[in-house]
Amino acid sequence: MTVLTEWRVPPANQPRASDYGFDLNRALASVVGLHAIIPPDAFSAETLGTERAGNGVVIDDGLVLTIGYLITEAESVWLHLGDGRVVEGHVLGFDAVTGFGLVQALGPLDIEPLPLGSSADTRLGDRVVVGGAGGRTRSVASQIVAKQEFAGYWEYLLDEALFTYPAHPNWGGTGLINERGELIGIGSLQLERERDGKAEHVNMVVPIDLLKPILDDLRKFGRVNKPARPWLGLFSTEIDNRVVVIGISTNGPAARAELKTRDVILAVDGEKVTSQTAFYKKMWALGPAGVDVPLTVHHQGTAHHEGVTFDVTVTSTDRFKLLKAPKLH
Repeated sequence: MTVLTEWRVPPANQPRASDYGFDLNRALASVVGLHAIIPPDAFSAETLGTERAGNGVVIDDGLVLTIGYLITEAESVWLHLGDGRVVEGHVLGFDAVTGFGLVQALGPLDIEPLPLGSSADTRLGDRVVVGGAGGRTRSVASQIVAKQEFAGYWEYLLDEALFTYPAHPNWGGTGLINERGELIGIGSLQLERERDGKAEHVNMVVPIDLLKPILDDLRKFGRVNKPARPWLGLFSTEIDNRVVVIGISTNGPAARAELKTRDVILAVDGEKVTSQTAFYKKMWALGPAGVDVPLTVHHQGTAHHEGVTFDVTVTSTDRFKLLKAPKLH
């Protein structure tokens, strides 16, 4: 087992119990450490690694909510509790659309669950706590600085994500706690934004309201019980209103269609796209996973060869089919 290293949030950024109208220490006790081991031949091992550590939040008896990338294809998951105990967990489910993951503890946690609040009710400037495992010294007194769309390079889109500043340094699976001591989101990423000419780090948080309609499905089936979205296995970014391929997932449909890094996606099914959001929405509107996705692609030229524009049809898939099923206990 790796030891979770001893680190602290700078004291100036730590939340102080006296600043909040709820029991801060009690709320933070619901945040646990999470450590996952992934087999080396897992599909996600090459991008996410075989050992992943982060946080999770107890939301029901023995039920821990975290960010899905920490536990995707995990063969074992360990929950590190504030009193030094370590309890084994079982991966219950993962949702690629929201990014949430669920773990069931296989032993008693004796931890009071954190109640779920409403992420829709949050306002810019709201004071929040980004809670990490280990209490106040591993948590950040933060503010909601943006509520806006977020497009991820891995075929991921949130219509409205929450962004907090200052950022938590160990953000994966952290609990975003509002001024009533309720859970309103789960930490996903750290991003850089420019403000007043300076770069500052913010956390992107998945809003808790996205969990409510899918929680029962995740508990029962391990995934949302409806047809999956089409997935191409294509990593992209937006540069000057162009969707540029920055990576191709091994064994994914885009790799089989011989798409290449630096290709530009010009259109989906004959409709021009100038943003990742438009690219994803047009692709997902074609039908469920398995649908053919007609793309118009510009293959960038070199000093000696002109670029070429061509049409290619990529047969999408359900990304779940490429993942290893978690071991049942």
